[in-house]
Amino acid sequence: MGWIIAIIVGGVAGWLASMVMNRDASMGIFWNIVVGIIGSVLGNLIAQPLGYAGSIQEFSLTGLIIAIIGAVVLLGIVNLVQRGRVR
Repeated sequence: MGWIIAIIVGGVAGWLASMVMNRDASMGIFWNIVVGIIGSVLGNLIAQPLGYAGSIQEFSLTGLIIAIIGAVVLLGIVNLVQRGRVR
């Protein structure tokens, strides 16, 4: 059951991050899910030293926010690599 929740929350986090970074038109649902799940891992790596932790396998608002922040950071890095500048 945890993986189903991770896919759903990852998709939502990836979609919201793509809206924030203005990349929604170029990403489909699959890439939104991938960006959300990888963003959650990246967000947890950033948030753990600060004393925050969240998991997208068990839905919580903290986990969703951390996943969105991580996905935005991930999309920012992708923008830097693809275009040489932040969008």
